[in-house]
Amino acid sequence: MTSRDDILSAIRKRLPEAAPLPDLAGPWIQYPDPIAQFSSVLEMIGGRCIRVPELAAIDAALQSVPAYTSAKQIVSTIPGVGKPTVDLNSVDDPHTLEDIDFAILTGQFAIAENAAIWIGDEAVKHRAIYFLCQHLSLVIRAEEMLHNMHQAYERLSFATARFGGFIAGPSKTADIEQSLVIGAHGPRSMTVFVVG
Repeated sequence: MTSRDDILSAIRKRLPEAAPLPDLAGPWIQYPDPIAQFSSVLEMIGGRCIRVPELAAIDAALQSVPAYTSAKQIVSTIPGVGKPTVDLNSVDDPHTLEDIDFAILTGQFAIAENAAIWIGDEAVKHRAIYFLCQHLSLVIRAEEMLHNMHQAYERLSFATARFGGFIAGPSKTADIEQSLVIGAHGPRSMTVFVVG
């Protein structure tokens, strides 16, 4: 018997007793104003939330976003929103997206509890755009605001293999000295437009 076998045998003899799975029947956190909660959490984690009454109002609201007004390379996958200078569908190599200053993309739904937004690659040719752009803007409809992650997981289904993930705020990292760096390995800012 090898040392490895001895170790694994000792572990098997001392396994903890099985515990029943927790009951997932709630009650789960609910907010009186989930959009206000979402906005507050997003701001706390370095992002910005702007409410607009309709999709057409986003263009005017973008003028209050310095990262947009100074951007040279802009992508927008939402027809009529922003003034894109790069057509994402005409890009063959996602590596060429590294110089995109500002991207305006659709989020599927948002979670008030942690300001996360579910994104997928159904509406974008290159999912790398979510992570390569310097500044990211996601657009969600007000009726797609959920209270908590439990509701979010109930919405997810994967009939086929595909890309999806939650994004909450701009990219950030903190080292052992507790120095927070925004935009370390992804977008330096995140603006969320809540429509409706």
